[in-house]
Amino acid sequence: MTKADIVQLVFEKVGLPRSEAHEIVETVFDTIKKTLIDGETIKISGFGTFTVRKKGSRIGRNPKTKEEVEITPRRVVTFRASDYLKELVEKT
Repeated sequence: MTKADIVQLVFEKVGLPRSEAHEIVETVFDTIKKTLIDGETIKISGFGTFTVRKKGSRIGRNPKTKEEVEITPRRVVTFRASDYLKELVEKT
């Protein structure tokens, strides 16, 4: 499913003009992105939790050359599905 598909679903279900549905979807995603960039957690009831986790530097290995390379520290986004969502997915 793409963002355009989500806009189409909002358009069909809510009955707003397509441009307003697009604006709503963009606003929701922009808010999620900004919140994660700020390092905050997002909890969506019945769906799951997005968190930003800091990973330290470590030594990795190039699988082709076997050369050791330092992997720099970084921040990554993680998602943990709610028990309700896991249950729904498991039933299908």
